[in-house]
Amino acid sequence: MSKTKRAQPRELTQLVSWTGVQTVRAKYKRSSVIFAQGEPAPSIMYVETGMVRLSVLSHTGKEAVVAMLDPGHFFGEGCLAGQMLRMATATAMNACGVVTVEKAEMVRQLRAHPAFAELFLTHMLTRNIRIEEDLIDQLFNSTEKRLARTLLLLARYGEPEVSHRALPRVSQELLAEMVGTTRSRVNFFMNKFRRLGFIDYNGVLKINNSLLSVLLRD
Repeated sequence: MSKTKRAQPRELTQLVSWTGVQTVRAKYKRSSVIFAQGEPAPSIMYVETGMVRLSVLSHTGKEAVVAMLDPGHFFGEGCLAGQMLRMATATAMNACGVVTVEKAEMVRQLRAHPAFAELFLTHMLTRNIRIEEDLIDQLFNSTEKRLARTLLLLARYGEPEVSHRALPRVSQELLAEMVGTTRSRVNFFMNKFRRLGFIDYNGVLKINNSLLSVLLRD
């Protein structure tokens, strides 16, 4: 996960062993809603395979994407802090495998197993850092830099021996929601990145590590 606002390499997320934990596993097809904003929040979930999108809908009907979660990430953990209702909608970006743990079982595991509690705490702290980075990015960076950072994060920039990575199917409309801009602006900068060789598109979108140069400009 990025440690600074300049999108440094992310650490690989440690996968959880669910031995001894009461869980329910479910498979979701692409575009399936895992849970919806406003629904009861009785459980914590965990991405085992695939990618999950978290989005929030305002009272005026405007949608904003707040996170894209790949394997190894928890979500819906707000119930542990007393949230009775889901604060966001979770949607499968592709075929997903999700592990569900009821709140009472999660609390029991956190109290009984320090190693598991430490792993979950690391997740929470990492998520908090990411939220702070996103806020700084939104407040101070240009649309071009915000888009470049979003693409690098989606491409899991910094993994060893990877100079480029294919992205899951992500529309320009979705990228616009994530960056906080319009589709036309995303299209403009995507074409620019392609001309400069920062991205490749031939049916599959690939992000080259050279895109990092956009973030390093003054």
